[in-house]
Amino acid sequence: MPILAIVNQKGGCAKSTTSVHLAYWLKAQGHSVTVIDADAQRSSSIWIDGLKDITLPIHVIQSPDELLEQIPDIAATHDYTVVDGPAGISESTRAILFRADLAVIPCQPTGVDLRSAADAIKLVRQAQSVRNGPPDARVFLSRAVKGTRLKDEAIALLEKSGVPVLNTVIHQRQVVADTFGQQATVFNLAGKPAVESSAEFESLFKEVVEVL
Repeated sequence: MPILAIVNQKGGCAKSTTSVHLAYWLKAQGHSVTVIDADAQRSSSIWIDGLKDITLPIHVIQSPDELLEQIPDIAATHDYTVVDGPAGISESTRAILFRADLAVIPCQPTGVDLRSAADAIKLVRQAQSVRNGPPDARVFLSRAVKGTRLKDEAIALLEKSGVPVLNTVIHQRQVVADTFGQQATVFNLAGKPAVESSAEFESLFKEVVEVL
């Protein structure tokens, strides 16, 4: 069963937001889904614990050895396993990439984030070399501001990374930033901004599933 790893060495790039929304969306499609929270801040596990309208099994695993050992067994009993990776280049990230089928790398359109994404891509390349193929990898632009030149420049730079860039861009909206505090996702919030963000996330996740 597919293991989807959301990874990037930089905190605040939307790893947990993407992980929780992806797991929620897959569950809403009728799949059995579990989440592995490998981040020391435990954002995704705390977030999922607070969701009121859906139940998702969560595993908090941060040790590299435990990740290597437990991820395959956990994935074997679910249609999809979503792994929220830790911040920083760590052995835990490497362990996740040694088990993942697809690495999804969120990246904000700033110079610091683009460099961070390049480091994450380097880790993916190392794992691909060791494993002689997997994991597959995709990058997408998150928290982008509409109509800015910076967004277009970031996309152009990411396209030169050697890792395919997903077409969907997740734009910066306050409703997305508020979801953790409201113990919700944009999929179950009202209002035009939530509807627009829901459409973007759904488009992104359809692309992710198509890669598999």
